[in-house]
Amino acid sequence: MHLDHTHTAAPSAISADARRPDGRRRALRVGLGGPVGSGKTATVAALCRVLREELSLAVVTNDIYTREDAEFLLREAVLPPERIAAVETGACPHTAIRDDISANLEAVEDLEDEVGPLDLVLLESGGDNLTATFSKGLVDAQIFVIDVAGGDDIPRKGGPGVTTADLLVVNKTDLAPYVGSDLARMAADAKVQRAELPVVFQSLREERGVTEVAAWVRGQLAVWRDRG
Repeated sequence: MHLDHTHTAAPSAISADARRPDGRRRALRVGLGGPVGSGKTATVAALCRVLREELSLAVVTNDIYTREDAEFLLREAVLPPERIAAVETGACPHTAIRDDISANLEAVEDLEDEVGPLDLVLLESGGDNLTATFSKGLVDAQIFVIDVAGGDDIPRKGGPGVTTADLLVVNKTDLAPYVGSDLARMAADAKVQRAELPVVFQSLREERGVTEVAAWVRGQLAVWRDRG
C-alpha cells in the first residue's frame, strides 16, 4: 500500500542574508535533518542524481567523529569530489547546525569560492533526535526525514523537527508492511502536528523515488530567485 499525502504550502526560502560579502548572489541552502538511519544521506544522494544536470549544486555533510556520509556520497559519485565537503562536529550534531554554525558556514563559503557560483547547497545534519533544527543563519529551508521503521507514532510524538520543518519526509514506505507501520495513521498524525506544512511519503526503492522532494526543492529555489 502506498499513500501520497503531500500537503501544499507556499515555499519559504526566508533567509535575509542573500548575498555574499563581494555582493554576488549566494546559493540557496537547504538543510536535511532527522534521526540516525532515517535515510538522510540516501535522500541527499538521490537529490544530487536528479538535480545535478540542471543546477550547480554542492553538499556539506556533518558527522560527529568521521566523514562517513561524505565518503558514501563520494563512493556513489553523485557529484564531483570538489563539490562535497565534510564537517566533523565533535559534539552532538545539533550543535553544529543550530548553536555554533561557524564550521558549516565556512564549509559552504569555501565551496562557493572554489566551485561557485552555486545554485543550491544541501547541508546534511548528523543523525539526531526529534528536537533537531537548523539555525536560520545557516539554512533557508529545512527538511526533516523520519522513516516508518522508527515507529508509526513518530509524527504523533511531534518535536521541533517534525512540527516546524518546512518539509517532512516520511521515508522507507516500502517497509511499512514488514514493520507494522500504518501509513494512513502517520499521515493523519502528521496533518495534526503540521497543519498546512507539506508532508511527502517516500520510498527510494520505487520508481518515483525522490521526485516529490526534488520538486519541492525546485519550488524553494524559484522563490529564492524571485526574491532577488
